[in-house]
Amino acid sequence: MGLHRFHPTPSGRMGTLWTLSTIRNAALVEFGSMGHMLYGRAALKRMGKNPDCKLYSTHINESDIAMGETKRLTQAIADIVLRDQPRVIFVLPSSVPEMIGTDLSALCRELQTSYPQVRLLPFGAGGFNIELYQGVQETLLLLATTLPLAVPPTSVPTFNLIGSCTDLFQFNADAQEIVRIMEGAFGIRPICIMTSDTSVEDIEHMGAAHINLVIRREGLPAACHLQQKFGTPLVEGRPYGMQGTYSWLKQIAQILDRPVNQDFIIQQQNEAQPIMEIAPGFFSHQKKPVELSVGGHADVVAGILTYACSELGLTPGLCWCDSPAMATETLPYWQETQWSQTVTSKHQGLLMASGEVLTWVGRSNLAMQIANPSRGWQLYPYSPPYMGFRGAMNLATTWMNEVVRML
Repeated sequence: MGLHRFHPTPSGRMGTLWTLSTIRNAALVEFGSMGHMLYGRAALKRMGKNPDCKLYSTHINESDIAMGETKRLTQAIADIVLRDQPRVIFVLPSSVPEMIGTDLSALCRELQTSYPQVRLLPFGAGGFNIELYQGVQETLLLLATTLPLAVPPTSVPTFNLIGSCTDLFQFNADAQEIVRIMEGAFGIRPICIMTSDTSVEDIEHMGAAHINLVIRREGLPAACHLQQKFGTPLVEGRPYGMQGTYSWLKQIAQILDRPVNQDFIIQQQNEAQPIMEIAPGFFSHQKKPVELSVGGHADVVAGILTYACSELGLTPGLCWCDSPAMATETLPYWQETQWSQTVTSKHQGLLMASGEVLTWVGRSNLAMQIANPSRGWQLYPYSPPYMGFRGAMNLATTWMNEVVRML
C-alpha cells in the first residue's frame, strides 16, 4: 500500500459496506478486524447517515488466520438471528479473509438450512483489487438479482431510484429533490430509493415499479437486470440545471406515456426566475471569462459542467474524475499526486471538488464541495441539492457568491 498525504481511495469493500449499511430490517456482519467496521461507521456518520442496517464485526486473531477458522462468524450469525431477527444478513469479508481464500459463499450455503427464515447473502469485494465504485456496482447488482420478488405492477405509476448511495456527496438532498420533482411533475411516488433510504421489503417490491431512474452509471447493470426480469423501462442520467431537468422529465414522460404537469413546471420556473435572469449576465460581464474546474465522480462532474457551460455561460477549466474505470480523453483520472501538483493555491477561477482538495488549495468556502472525503461533518438533514430545479438555483447562487468573494 502506497503512502498518501490525504485519505487513500476507498476500496470496493468500503463501497459495499456503505451501500448496504443504509438498508433497514437487515444486518451486516463483517468477518474481519473490528477496526474496519469502526472506521466504516464513523465515515458514514461524517457523510450524514446513521446506519439503518445493524452493523457487526466478528474480529479475527492469529489463530483464525493461520488455521482458517470460521467459528467466530458462525457464532455471530447465530447471535444476530436470535437478537435482531433480521430479514436478511449480509456477510462481508475483510481484506485478510479475502486474501487467504475464505469461502464465505460456501459457508452461507451450509448455514442457510439452519436459518430458513433469514436470508444469508454473502458479498465479495473484500480485497484491495477492487475500487470503491466497482464495489458499489457489484453490490447494487447482487441486491437486484437476489432480493426482488415476482410481484404485479402497482395500480398507479411508481418508480425506483437506483444509485442513491452514501458515498456520493449530498446524496440525501439530491434524492429528496428527485422525489419532489417526480411527485410534482407526474404525481408518482417511489417504491425503493436504492439504497440510501430503503428497506429489505422495498427492494423485494422493486419489480412493481413502472420505471427505474438510474442516477449513476454503477446502477445501470442492476436496472438492466430488472428490465430483463420485470420489463421495467429505465432512464439513465443525473438531472442538472433548469433545461437539463426539464429534458430529463420529458424522457420520463415519453416512457410513461404521461404528460408533465405544466403547472408544476411554471411554478419551478417562476421560483428560479430571479436567479436565472441575473446569473448569465452576471458571469458574462466579468472582466475575464469565469472558469469552472470540477473534480469528483465522473457523472457528477459531467452533469455540473454541462449545466454551467450550456445554461450559464461559464468556461470549463481543469476537470478530472476519481475513478480510473470512468476516465476518458476529456475527463482524465487524477490520483492524489496529480491533482495536488496541478490544483494549487495559485489556481484561478471557480473550483468544485472534495473537501480535501478545497482545503489543499486554500479555499474556505465548503459550499463548493461536491465530493468526499469531506473536512467537515455533513449532519444537517435539509441541505440544498445540486440536482433538479432547486439544485440549479443553488449552484448558480453559489457560483455567483464565490465570484464576488474572489474579487
